[in-house]
Amino acid sequence: MTGLDSYPFTEKPTPRKPIVSTLTPYLCVADARAAIAWYTDAMGAEVTYEPIVMPDGRIGHVELAVGGASWMMADEFESAGVAPPDPTRGSSVSLHLTVPDVDTLAARVVAAGVAMDRGPEDSEPAGRVATFRDPFGHRWFLNTPAD
Repeated sequence: MTGLDSYPFTEKPTPRKPIVSTLTPYLCVADARAAIAWYTDAMGAEVTYEPIVMPDGRIGHVELAVGGASWMMADEFESAGVAPPDPTRGSSVSLHLTVPDVDTLAARVVAAGVAMDRGPEDSEPAGRVATFRDPFGHRWFLNTPAD
């Protein structure tokens, strides 16, 4: 017996359509303008939603993507409890980005002045991987899946 069996329905409820959902990271950075420039230059990101500039000059919202993987981003907003990562601590979240060629993207990141924390290296069964922390404190895990 389910909870619905005991409820006095005169007809069965109509089943809902399945919900298709996406989890999209919303990053906070100390300097969104610099972050936009770094992500576009170093990672080849494209701005998919132009920055919304707040009256005080901060970026309130912008959207970027690499190869179809997107994220949102804003400057710090202390009044809303939104703060960038603390560079003196480890990251509580890693951004996993699947790319066609880990080595090429890792080389771009290194050329932009960021050291790799790991790799690029083969890591079965995941494939080719590399990790780094960007200049804004966010940890990225790059992956080219094994064939």
